[in-house]
Amino acid sequence: MNVMGDRTTLFETGRIEQPSPREEPRDETAEAADEAAEELRRRLAAEAGDVEAMSVLGAMLLRRGDFAGAEPHLRAATAAGDRAAANNLGVLLFQRGYPEEAAAWWRVAAVAGSAPAAHALGRYHRERGDEPAAEYWLRQSAEQDHALGAYALADLLEHRGDAAGAERWMRTAAERGHREAAYRVARALDRKATRETGDGTFSFPEEAEQWYRQAAARGHRRAALHLGAILEKRGELKEAGRWYLTSAKDGEARAACALAFLLRDAGDTENAAVWWLRAAQDGDGNAANALGALHAERGETQTAERWYRAAMDAGDVNGAYNLALLCAEQGRTAPAEQWYRRAAYAGHREAANALAILLLTAGDEKGAEPWFSKAAEAGSVDAAFNLGILHAGREEEAAALRWYEQAASAGHTEAALQVGMARLRDGDEGEAERFLRCAAGGGSAEAAYRLATVLDARRPPEPAHELGEPVNRRSECEEWYERAALQGHRRAQVRVGMLAAARGDAVEAARWYREAAEAGSRNGAFNLGLLLAREGSEPEAAAWWARAADAGHGRAALRLALVYARRGELAEGQRWADRAAALGPTAVMERAIRLRDALREELSA
Repeated sequence: MNVMGDRTTLFETGRIEQPSPREEPRDETAEAADEAAEELRRRLAAEAGDVEAMSVLGAMLLRRGDFAGAEPHLRAATAAGDRAAANNLGVLLFQRGYPEEAAAWWRVAAVAGSAPAAHALGRYHRERGDEPAAEYWLRQSAEQDHALGAYALADLLEHRGDAAGAERWMRTAAERGHREAAYRVARALDRKATRETGDGTFSFPEEAEQWYRQAAARGHRRAALHLGAILEKRGELKEAGRWYLTSAKDGEARAACALAFLLRDAGDTENAAVWWLRAAQDGDGNAANALGALHAERGETQTAERWYRAAMDAGDVNGAYNLALLCAEQGRTAPAEQWYRRAAYAGHREAANALAILLLTAGDEKGAEPWFSKAAEAGSVDAAFNLGILHAGREEEAAALRWYEQAASAGHTEAALQVGMARLRDGDEGEAERFLRCAAGGGSAEAAYRLATVLDARRPPEPAHELGEPVNRRSECEEWYERAALQGHRRAQVRVGMLAAARGDAVEAARWYREAAEAGSRNGAFNLGLLLAREGSEPEAAAWWARAADAGHGRAALRLALVYARRGELAEGQRWADRAAALGPTAVMERAIRLRDALREELSA
């Protein structure tokens, strides 16, 4: 009897593949009838001695779980030399708890050229620790283009440290449609790309995405999750959402959580909460934290606390940190400290920083410093900045500068400002400018102002202008002054006003002086008074000078003394002259004394 080919095998993944959702719905009654008719036809042929019919009928009964009915047909077909029947007889015996006998029949089928049997025999030997035998049979299977054999061989070689061989056979299995192999090829490419960039930036290889797509299209839920993440980072949110949804429906909690965040960002909080709840119930700590935050925003603190605790139970340290924040907002300092400590001991750097701030606020500087250090060493930028403040308060300038520099190098705006100011004090204008530019670019008004003063000091004198030549060319320092002024920096506002006045733009100058003066700048009030006096509005000018003088501006007090002297209000003039002499500076004091003495003589005459 000729040896038949492999017509059917059940030693696959252990489950029957479900139809694609795109397939037309099938009439199950008609299918059952067709299957019954096919079984009857095969049974009649088998009774007539047809070996192929025996093999196929045995496989049909085996698939249905009718081991007793399948075994006689499979044994008869195997005895007649059918290798598919020998393979399936091995499957049946293995499932009935006779692995040694199953292996014997798999060997018969594998020697006859059955790739599925060679794969099953290879797995049998690997489970028993006989790796050489496992490799031999798995290689026989893989070399016959059997996807499962190629995958199992790749897995074995990877376990043994043969990276090149593992990669080759994993790719082979993936190319033959093995979805787990496709996923693992994609993951390997993904990790390799991450190692090569080394800087944490997102750089994803196109080939990896293709393998993720192949695995996801075949129903691999983790591949769908990773594909969704790639698309989300690329900004393709609709497609990302579709893959997250596919993965989430298959039970992937991380995909459900990611889908919920996409929905939240799109403004659909209600559906986001549904998917977060599903993910949290499946043990996703990130989703539990998100639910906690959602309920906290709604003022439902007890529910929020319950979800934060659920996040902790799921092993997410952010749950303890968020619970600490919730307690701190409620003024419950003792439990806040407790939860900060729990998160900090678990390595949460921001919790360590928050704990240090809490201790420092309570006056425990000695207890706070180690936690600041731990957080800073773990990469907390805020903690590094706080350490700088701590050392600066003790006048430990070198240590303060070191921590400020660490925070500044990570992009901390205020730390960059502090480093820039330190460099200015040291006379290193070049380095000062570099740090001030970083801080100003990060939005620091003070840095923008100080950078402008550095640039202003080195600006060459304006050349004489020919008739008709435009005068209103804005320098870089003016741009930085204006940026600081727009952010409400009072000295910058005064400076912008002075620059506008120098250009002859009295309206613009008055606007900036007034804004600075109303914010409490005595120089702004004084300069606004000068501008108003030149325009003939001396009463209003006097009001602004009075505000500046009350804030300690000596020249404003002197101006008021002169105004009252001209009006003949000598006593009031003398009073303001006394005030100007007390405030100074030296030149103002000398003039104020002379004026005061003259007014005194006039009064006593």
